[in-house]
Amino acid sequence: MLSHSLCISQVAFPWAIRKNIARLLYIASLFVMDIPFSDDHKFLRRAFWETPDRAVVVLKHDWADQAGPLPLFWDEPGNAIERYERVPPRRYGEWVGYYVEQGWLYFLLRPEDYPNVKFPEERIFVSGDFNSWEGEGDPNWELHPETLDGKLRYYIRLPPSACFKDRQGFFKFVTSDGHWLEPSHMAPNRATDANGSVNLSLNPERTGAHVFYFFAPEAHNPLSSHRLWWIDEEWSESCPIDFKFLLFQAGTDLELGAMVDAHKQTTTFRLFAPRASVVTLEYSKSIDRSARWYSLELEPVAHSVWEAVVSKDLSGAYYGYKLEGDWDFFDPQVSVLDPYAKASVGPQGPGIIVGPSHESTRPKPFHPPAWHDLIMVEGHVRDLIAKAPIKMKPDERLGFSGLRAWVRDTSCYLRKLGINAIELQPIQQFDGGDPDDYHWGYMPVNYFAPTSHYALNPHKASGVEEMRELVDAFHEAGIAVIIDVVYNHLGNPNPLYLIDRDYYFETNPDGTLTNWSGCGNDLRTHTPMARRLIIDSLKHWVKTFGVDGFRFDLAELISVDVLRDVETALKAIKPSVILIAEPWSFRGHIGFALRSTGFCSWNDGYRDFLPKYVCGEGNVDGLAYFMGGSTGHLSAWAAQSLNYTESHDDFAWIDRITQNAHNNGDWPTAQDISRTHLMFAILMASLGVPMISAGQDFMRSKLGNFNTYQRGDLNALDYDREARFAGTHAYVSSWTRWRLSHKGNFMRFDGRPSAGFMRVCAGQGNSAVALLYNADGALGARQVLFAVNPHSDTVEIALPGIKPQQFKQIADHERFDANGLEDAWLSWCDDKLRLPPLSCGLWETL
Repeated sequence: MLSHSLCISQVAFPWAIRKNIARLLYIASLFVMDIPFSDDHKFLRRAFWETPDRAVVVLKHDWADQAGPLPLFWDEPGNAIERYERVPPRRYGEWVGYYVEQGWLYFLLRPEDYPNVKFPEERIFVSGDFNSWEGEGDPNWELHPETLDGKLRYYIRLPPSACFKDRQGFFKFVTSDGHWLEPSHMAPNRATDANGSVNLSLNPERTGAHVFYFFAPEAHNPLSSHRLWWIDEEWSESCPIDFKFLLFQAGTDLELGAMVDAHKQTTTFRLFAPRASVVTLEYSKSIDRSARWYSLELEPVAHSVWEAVVSKDLSGAYYGYKLEGDWDFFDPQVSVLDPYAKASVGPQGPGIIVGPSHESTRPKPFHPPAWHDLIMVEGHVRDLIAKAPIKMKPDERLGFSGLRAWVRDTSCYLRKLGINAIELQPIQQFDGGDPDDYHWGYMPVNYFAPTSHYALNPHKASGVEEMRELVDAFHEAGIAVIIDVVYNHLGNPNPLYLIDRDYYFETNPDGTLTNWSGCGNDLRTHTPMARRLIIDSLKHWVKTFGVDGFRFDLAELISVDVLRDVETALKAIKPSVILIAEPWSFRGHIGFALRSTGFCSWNDGYRDFLPKYVCGEGNVDGLAYFMGGSTGHLSAWAAQSLNYTESHDDFAWIDRITQNAHNNGDWPTAQDISRTHLMFAILMASLGVPMISAGQDFMRSKLGNFNTYQRGDLNALDYDREARFAGTHAYVSSWTRWRLSHKGNFMRFDGRPSAGFMRVCAGQGNSAVALLYNADGALGARQVLFAVNPHSDTVEIALPGIKPQQFKQIADHERFDANGLEDAWLSWCDDKLRLPPLSCGLWETL
């Protein structure tokens, strides 16, 4: 049954125009999704509302005009649908890449689906089963650009007999230089062939003549339950008419949350809840449930928003919502945490109203380093301070205030390491029970509030000021602050689920939640208000706390389109914002698609290659590619690659490469240490942004444990190891300081290096390599040479044309002196460089 808050006048069609990605993606799935409602269906595949008055029916097969009128009925067999018409074939073709019209088969490409291709300069061809996958470069299979309705499209017109076979086939678009264009994850006919290749399917029984508009009777409600019937002389069947397409257009520009007007002495509450029938506000000045709590029903206003105004300044008060409605996800017994709450007592709420006095304090100005100048550490708030060797109270070691004290101490490990950016694991309000319990934070329940787990007095919203002071402390130390954010799923209790499950979460055809995140649900980021929630909360963290950037967990689930909107919104308020994506999920990878954005990506290829290489199992081409900033594929510019070999996930580096049994690197062997030094030298000598996992420089071990997301005892940094492995820590610190100096500018390359910038000289029959930076002299006469031997034998590398007398050695695999090593240089005679086992060296021109 339709609740009064979802009347047609309240569906926000202006939002559908401005935020039409959600609309278009959903309609694509409805047009041609290959999952029928029933195996018994012979004609109907699905039906859905496109507007309040017009619906779309998708048949299982093409329907020819000569076959007669469509025997469609509304709700029950007696209500014949009198008016229907075909959906224009080209509209269908834009989603699937082909359609048939007036006896011709058209292949159609939309440039916006392939943002990394340089249109219109690039030539496009179609290849498939029909031309033995040899269309590339053949003018007979070339698509031609044409502007239709103001939009660039690529077409080729062919006789259907040239491509249609008796069975379903496959095709794909390809550029003139052999770059196969990967089908969008949202392409409804995306399919995998027997060889595992992802292509587009070509079905001769679905050419666009199977999709129709039909028009409903005048008196109807598109957001209630309706069915479409097919009834002919021999067969009858029905399917529901899906209304989610209309639901997913709902949105508003109204400010949401609890807003205090100190001048008028009022507090306004607004909540977006598109299918609720009753929304009740509960609030109190006391957290004690035995004290008086006030209840007030909100009123529906425009665009599915509910509102109430209290004639008091309720700063510091506690509040929550109870929602009722006709859908099974509503639970009127549960108090729901406001998604826009700026502070929370805990994961279940209640929210705390943060007044103007709290929000008026603005963070101190800070200008983060340019992306190519970054060297960052990934760390967890509690891991960094649990064993920090300074005095602090036990409760301070649990959160923001303790980390602030540690950062301000001159002996702070991060200061000594010499890095200039910290990537903190999630600090937005996450789920969990006892505040003392250890949690990685990747199960968020609110995106605006600093987590109450890290606050000294969460009942007083102390985390807001404590978080601001923590950021200021990092900035005073010259360290930019990047926070890890999780906009791909939510934890429990899940407030968005209780507000509107289907609006906020991706679902399977049977209505169950999808789980590409591996955490039980996937946020439907394309709906207008989910997208707005993401952007509004990120802007809040920049404006209120002064954070310098964000790392997006499982960003593939957020999608490139939403990430582009995030980039635009954040750069409008902070042009220097640092944007990092973990570009994969269990569903796929968007690393290549991010090349055309202002995001850099965690380079998982780099992470997987380096352990193999330092153990002698890599190759020269791979090392040259990754040390060159991965600009041959992943990156459009060097600093778009975030290079790392350890993160919070999986094994610690030393556990991964150790010679010890059971991946336990707690007591590393001599070779483990040597290989670790090689890794750090390669990491710091690589173009791109280097990231170190906290404690990695002093051989942090998790005792062979693979997943330690709830093991604070294993994750806490043991600073005694800093002394125990002082040589490694000092070696890494020397590299970081040299890289950040003017002499390390080649490794901090700004932009995309030329093909001749890095000269590669390889050993014979092994993977040892020497790399000459600025080989083409594009950056002046100065040059740097780096060489590495990951093998257990001594190797020689020929360096023709590179004269040793023009260089001085400043580092090897154990030492680093920016002024030059005084003795025990690596042997370099004439044009032969001799490298002992597990060694490396760094030279610069005199």
